[in-house]
Amino acid sequence: MTTDTKTSICRFCHANCGILVDVEDGRPVRVQGDPDNPAYFGFTCAKGRALPEQHGHADRLLQSQKRDEEGGYVSIPSEAAMDEIAERVAAIVAEHGPRSVALYPGTYSGPHPASIPAGVGFMLGLGSRMVFTSASIDQPGKHVANAIHGRWLGGSHVFDESDVWMLVGNNPLISMSGGIPPSNPSKRLRDAKKRGLKLIVIDPRKAEVARFADVYLQPRPGEDSAILAAMLHVILREERYDVAFCEAHVSGFTEMAEQVAEFTPEWASERAGVTTEEIELAARTFAGNPATGDVRSGCGVAGTGPNMSPHGNLTEYLLLVLNTVCGRWRREGDLVANPGAFLPLAIPKAQAMPPRAGWGRGESLRSRDLGNSAAGLPTGALSDEILHKGEGSIRALICVGSNPIAAWPDQLKTVRAMESLDLLVTLDMKMSATSKFADYVIAPKLSLEVPGISVSSEAIEQTYVAHGYPEPYAQYTPAIVDPPPGADVIEEWEFFYGLSQRMGFNLTCYPIRAETGVLRENRSAFELDMTKRPSTDEVLDGLMNGSRIPLDEVRRHPHGKVFDDLEIRVGPADPDADGRLDVGNEDMLTELASIRDAGLDDGQDIQFPFRLISRRLPNVYNSSGRDIAKLNGRRPYNPAFLHPDDLLSLGLSKGDVIEISSAHASILGVAEPAPEVRPGVISMAHCFGDIPETETKEALREIGSNTSRLVSNEDVFDPHTGIPRMSAIPVAIERA
Repeated sequence: MTTDTKTSICRFCHANCGILVDVEDGRPVRVQGDPDNPAYFGFTCAKGRALPEQHGHADRLLQSQKRDEEGGYVSIPSEAAMDEIAERVAAIVAEHGPRSVALYPGTYSGPHPASIPAGVGFMLGLGSRMVFTSASIDQPGKHVANAIHGRWLGGSHVFDESDVWMLVGNNPLISMSGGIPPSNPSKRLRDAKKRGLKLIVIDPRKAEVARFADVYLQPRPGEDSAILAAMLHVILREERYDVAFCEAHVSGFTEMAEQVAEFTPEWASERAGVTTEEIELAARTFAGNPATGDVRSGCGVAGTGPNMSPHGNLTEYLLLVLNTVCGRWRREGDLVANPGAFLPLAIPKAQAMPPRAGWGRGESLRSRDLGNSAAGLPTGALSDEILHKGEGSIRALICVGSNPIAAWPDQLKTVRAMESLDLLVTLDMKMSATSKFADYVIAPKLSLEVPGISVSSEAIEQTYVAHGYPEPYAQYTPAIVDPPPGADVIEEWEFFYGLSQRMGFNLTCYPIRAETGVLRENRSAFELDMTKRPSTDEVLDGLMNGSRIPLDEVRRHPHGKVFDDLEIRVGPADPDADGRLDVGNEDMLTELASIRDAGLDDGQDIQFPFRLISRRLPNVYNSSGRDIAKLNGRRPYNPAFLHPDDLLSLGLSKGDVIEISSAHASILGVAEPAPEVRPGVISMAHCFGDIPETETKEALREIGSNTSRLVSNEDVFDPHTGIPRMSAIPVAIERA
């Protein structure tokens, strides 16, 4: 038996940690962090260390599957599956038009850079723009807020250089995202605290990151907008904002100031269930006091929970307003943290790009009065578009790196939608809840079996403020193992390439459109050779055209490298630049006023006294990892975390099975005491459970509970993005 240790990139999640993999007789047997990696410093999490178990899992699909006439599944060669799928898609398009075919790429396709570009390219070649993503049911407020606020072309401050940082409902130590760099966030946070960083955390649950907070607020769920408006009130009242920056680069200041004048800390304290003093301390800590020379760098960012709660767009918008009035943008002459590695060369300017439309653009749904927004088409209503009986309904759906039955809101409606499709295709490593409804399940290669690059963690700068790498880091990995003997598995991009070939059109991959971050040179669209199937390395070369550091140069550094050979500073504004950042968007201020005028929450407290909030578990990536014994610690379910006082008042003990009911549906859960959770709150991870009929009391401790079943996608939803209330859900709890 021979053992060889190889450098690679972990792609269990989006974090792209540098790893060392021990390979014995062609199979991965051990993973550890790479101590020679200059950005991750030897870090990897339990998920990464379980890559051998993921690759060798008993439930892994090594052959693609086709549903037979009895509803079971039989193996089918991948080439034959693509033949049949292409023929069926062509027939559906011929009868119903290109719009009848939709694509849903999920988070698990993100670590594979060619997957989504190839999928989108296939859809555009087909003539369909019906591409739905997790962006519109995860953190759509970010995209909407960035659009209607405007973009600063010099870029934002980054974590590693900041004096103060504010996290609203995010926990980067577990999610490996959300404002602290994904490259060893624990070390980055400890180093920042040593140099004196002030950390503000606002979260109904005192999560792992909150233990490092200098200021911690534990509000009622869904009240983030009220707190942020009150913080703005304090900052404006005490003149702690950047007057010069606002005068030169901001519009809507007067309108915003008039609105937040009524959002006093006292009002927000009563509404959010935190003290006046806590709100004032958070505001003063974040803003500093420019009048006395206390000028601070930093940023405020939000996580998934606030975006899934009511007023997610407003929460993200108010965070941008806070960042802007405090001047948290790079000025002329400031050094740019990341001049580019896989990203194109930065050409930053000290000027604003004016706002653009946040919603009401492009394609609209036929089933409901919802259209495209800056976050994309409304995935929260995709089940309605499938079930729609009129012209333009969705008849075929391709899911790549996704599991809609587990992830979409209103699970029962999602099940009906999957059952009604003429064609459902999933690209899935196992027979997930969604794949159990599919006509074809394409078995994919897994991460260590394919080449990869770290671009996804760098490119997130282009869509989220203050995210991405704080230095020009990049890494490449070749495939370091082959698929198991006898396997017939393909890469996701190869599937879309194969369909495009069979349907007779070219496959073009388009670069991501920058919404935030510094201004950079453009990257060109890349057309694949349709006469000879390219290698994955050739596809990656094409996708990375325009990178500041050529991919061949990155390949020369197997442990990854920080390419700090170039210093770039923010340049002056263009002579004719007149763009301004808008802090007084009329729609957002109207929504803010509606919060002031409304009563506390929605008046259902007596019937539904608890609020269920979303969370992440340390060793699970959405619906992936929960079936790996090394990760789940003999607890493959998602506990219902409650404050011990709530358990006592309900007469419950640890491990009791409870029934959790909303106005829409009920689920079962396993009670777990959690003193870090605010009383009156139940904290549960989403994307657990399975198809509804399997979620019995007996199976509960094996598969967990699907919280999206509690959500109606039509009762309470955002009118711009279609996201329903997926966190801060009013629920009742009783013993099952």
